Amino acid sequence: MAQLALPTSIDFLPPPMLHNEQGEVRTVGVEIEFVGPSAEKTVQALQEALGGRLVEADPHSFALKDSAIGELTVELDSRILHPGKGGGNRKGMLPKIAALFGFAASYLVPCELVTAPTPVDRLQELDRILDILRKLGAKGTQDAPFYAFGLHFNPEIPRQDAETLTAFMKSFVLLNSWLRREVSPDRTRDLLGFADPFPVDYVRRIVSPDYWPDIPRFIDDYLAANPTRNRDLDLLPLLHHFDRERVRAVLPNEKINGRPTFHYRLPDARASDPGWSIAPDWNRWVAVERLAADREKLNAAGTTYLGFKGEDKSWANVVEQVVRS
Repeated sequence: MAQLALPTSIDFLPPPMLHNEQGEVRTVGVEIEFVGPSAEKTVQALQEALGGRLVEADPHSFALKDSAIGELTVELDSRILHPGKGGGNRKGMLPKIAALFGFAASYLVPCELVTAPTPVDRLQELDRILDILRKLGAKGTQDAPFYAFGLHFNPEIPRQDAETLTAFMKSFVLLNSWLRREVSPDRTRDLLGFADPFPVDYVRRIVSPDYWPDIPRFIDDYLAANPTRNRDLDLLPLLHHFDRERVRAVLPNEKINGRPTFHYRLPDARASDPGWSIAPDWNRWVAVERLAADREKLNAAGTTYLGFKGEDKSWANVVEQVVRS
């Protein structure tokens, strides 16, 4: 079982590009999975602490609007339990069955708490949510061998152009071995298959200093190598936002909602841990953004990777020096 983090206070680092193309502070959405308290009890506790207006979509899906930290949704993370989603008919017995099943499933099926897009310079306010979850008795990945809960970030892309998209992707795949080592995925996630790494051939192709495609070519290359959402940096929502028809031509049935954000999936959410903050994971994402913003260092790291002959864990040591420099 994973060790608890020590209580600490960690600053949230700002990204190198704080504003989007409209001059507004960029936003990031956060998703946290946990088990224990029901969605209803959770959203009621959030309302008590943060104010706002509670809206019930069904017995296991709630929204908290106009709270002190913006809109939040809390629901059991299973579409079976939400008959109003997916175009189903809510009449008859299905909602009642879902309600009864949901109360039993709340002990095994995780709840998912999702924030609305939050300005990145207010991200530290979201740690208040963790305190509320802990007081409710929420459980995280470290609390049982079969728990495998995630933390996700959805940071807004700072510039909606091919150069920014490519730079971020280059940076992420170059740093991915280091990111995975630092996050220290729980063994449960290893057993349950958290997310597959990007194929080596694809990584070698895109980290080349000569690889700066336009958006159509980037999308085609990405989909040819990654026709799946099973990646720790899932680009499909962003690529769907850029060119819906191009993505749907390859993945007509995949559940994708287009939005101008990256989808960074982390394998460890420690809701009961008194020392847990989302700051360290956010700060490692900022390291990705910093490398993406430095073209000279990015190209140099790509060249070094192409000449590297060691294993992933050895590359993590090499690229860590890039992060620290």
